[in-house]
Amino acid sequence: MDRRSEPNRSAIYATVTVAFLAISGIAVVDPILPAIGADIGVSAWQIELLFTAYIALMAVGMIPATLASGRFGFKPVLITGVSVVGLAAVLASFSHNIVQLSVLRGVWGLGNAMFFATAMVVLVNLAIDREWVVGLFETALGLGFAVGPLLGGLLGHVSWRLPFFVCGVFMVVALAVASRRLREPDTKLPPVKIRSIFATYRKPAFLALCVVTAAYNFIFFVVLGYTPLFLRLEVVPLGLAFTAWGLGLAAGILVIGHRLAHRIGAVQTIGVALAGLLVCLVLFATSHSTARSLVVLVLAGLCMGLANANLTDLALGLGSSDRRIATGAFNLVRWGAAAPAPIISGKLAEHSLALPFWVGALVLAVGALVYLAFAHVMAAGYGERVLWARWNRAARDAEHAPEEPVGEAY
Repeated sequence: MDRRSEPNRSAIYATVTVAFLAISGIAVVDPILPAIGADIGVSAWQIELLFTAYIALMAVGMIPATLASGRFGFKPVLITGVSVVGLAAVLASFSHNIVQLSVLRGVWGLGNAMFFATAMVVLVNLAIDREWVVGLFETALGLGFAVGPLLGGLLGHVSWRLPFFVCGVFMVVALAVASRRLREPDTKLPPVKIRSIFATYRKPAFLALCVVTAAYNFIFFVVLGYTPLFLRLEVVPLGLAFTAWGLGLAAGILVIGHRLAHRIGAVQTIGVALAGLLVCLVLFATSHSTARSLVVLVLAGLCMGLANANLTDLALGLGSSDRRIATGAFNLVRWGAAAPAPIISGKLAEHSLALPFWVGALVLAVGALVYLAFAHVMAAGYGERVLWARWNRAARDAEHAPEEPVGEAY
């Protein structure tokens, strides 16, 4: 299809640009965590409040944002979210203590909840070619996770406050673009009822997927939130390290994840990702070399990309037929499970630097056991078979609704 025939190209590109900036803002904190701790004099678990506050408010905000979009429309909620993120980021750059910074990061997470609860629904409803727009959104998210740490490292070398301020400025620019270019989908969707969201958990396959995802997201933020402290690198090298992690994540999402799912099935691809991440956590816990830890970090990013490329696809296939309800229920679990991971890691690190990874491996092992017990239920609900074969025709043919990379934005 000729992309020039898309009638809403400017609105689509505007939404994707805002998504890129929003994801960059999530990862921009990684390289400056040690610098923040050294400057304001706080312990590891207090530094991790920056992640926990952000994730917790994002989890809490997902369902209200979904409900609000049904009542007030997508564009007002989305623009409000972008405005909140920009304001919180600028104010964070002037913070003087960990309490102020954590509160503002929480507000930042609330703003991102408003954006990510609405952005993909807007895109899919605006585009004629849904596959193209989903690929475009995935690309923006993958690049955002790669660029965010690089931005944080380079700017953080000057001052840890500068990445926050620049992110705020970027979101102001995004707000200007969004307010002019975004538009409401032509088809008005009925309001979402909160009981419909919680009713989704009654489906055994969806509930099993949520348990697996909860374990996975916990260790995702053990790696993303704690590893910057574990590596003990300076700001710029740390930014480059997490840029490499982001590129691994992007490769897993954009290059390998969907292709592997088409060969062996989305459910089995999740199994490959879980196995790889278990190995990575053990390698982190037993590592005594920075070089080895950096290699493991990139490998972990690749495995995370495999999982991210398929988890939300499965949620849409196993949850409600209304993608707003499915993603609302799914994102509540995935962000809610992720919220305690950074602060727990910080507390555990006071006893042993390797302990957060061992505990993360234990949590992921529980998720893997649930996966092994219920993989056949998830696969049956998604039109696949749990069979480790070289070529799985059921997996190739079972192309469900377009992927919703909202769930891929950590």
